[in-house]
Amino acid sequence: MSGGSGASGGSGGQAGATAGAEAGAAGACEAGGAPAPSSPPIVCSERSSPFATEVLDHEFGPGQATGQDEFPLPLLGPPEGTGASQGAVDGIVSLGNGGWVVLGFEDNAILDAPGPDFIVFENAFYAGGSEDHVFAELATVAVSDDGKHWVEFPCSASEPPYGSCAGWHPTLANAAENDLDPTDPSAAGGDAFDLADVCLTRARYVRITDRPDLAGSLDGVFDLDAVSIVHAACAGGAE
Repeated sequence: MSGGSGASGGSGGQAGATAGAEAGAAGACEAGGAPAPSSPPIVCSERSSPFATEVLDHEFGPGQATGQDEFPLPLLGPPEGTGASQGAVDGIVSLGNGGWVVLGFEDNAILDAPGPDFIVFENAFYAGGSEDHVFAELATVAVSDDGKHWVEFPCSASEPPYGSCAGWHPTLANAAENDLDPTDPSAAGGDAFDLADVCLTRARYVRITDRPDLAGSLDGVFDLDAVSIVHAACAGGAE
């Protein structure tokens, strides 16, 4: 899918929009507050899901193309983790070097509450089961409440620990194979993010961009599995 409801992640205006959002968020933090949601109130329904339900826009980069022939289905719904010692080859989509995707949650949203607010799942793993030898494929994560103004979590590290990057913690939750809660950061695996770190109170869209400066067999291409909401606007009814 391309285009859609205006939540564009296109590279043309991406830098300017991100810079503006980051400046605004920084100012709000310094003032001791966070910007209020700018999009309409969430109306919860019985179909509300804690997982990404739609792709608003995307652009694949060159290189690995796993899962792109099934896109966007592998990205929607819960993660399909394979544990700490091996990376999944099914149920993922490779973004390609520098590729990106914008995900939405239909009638749901991510809310800021104490602790992590959402989780991004990739197929990272620990070589030989050792946490000292992580096979990481990194991406930068950005969030937006209106699909126009974006703020990024800083992803600048090129060696572990990778800080606020996605793609360096194994995905453990798999609804078909275990009982781990994919919305529980302490059990699900993946990389958890807190909206408070970028001074937002709510986000309806998540943009994930493969690190274009990292390529090759060791750094690879980001393989997206899923995104789950930890603190949702609609969780058995509005919060």
